[in-house]
Amino acid sequence: MVRAVRGAIGVEKNEREAIHCAARRMVHEILTRNGIGEEEIVSILFSLTRDLSSGNPAAGLRVHGFADTPLFCVQEAEVEGAPPRIMRVLLTYEAHENRRPIPVYLDAAAALRPDLSERSE
Repeated sequence: MVRAVRGAIGVEKNEREAIHCAARRMVHEILTRNGIGEEEIVSILFSLTRDLSSGNPAAGLRVHGFADTPLFCVQEAEVEGAPPRIMRVLLTYEAHENRRPIPVYLDAAAALRPDLSERSE
C-alpha cells in the first residue's frame, strides 16, 4: 500500500548549508518516527517559501545517499501572513503495515499545525 506523510521545518537562515541541513534533518525525522527505510521511499517533494533561495534541499539530501529516490523541489505558494523560511516535505512510501503516518513539524514550523506538533516534538 502506498502512503504519504508530510512535515515542515523552519530554516534558520537563507543559506545553502542551513537549507541542506534542514532537509536532511526533516527527512531523517520523518523516516525515524515512521519506521520507513530508504528503500521504501517512492518519492520526496520539497517546497520552500520564496525567502529560501540559496540552496536546493534535494541537492543537500543527495550528498547523504538517496541516489535512487526521485526528489523534486517547488516554490511554496505565497500566502499573506505566512511564516517566513519554511520548508515543507511530502514523502510518499510503500507501507508494509496499515499504520497511520506520523507527520513531523519542527522548529518554527510547529506553529503551522499545533494540533500535530505536540506529537512531533
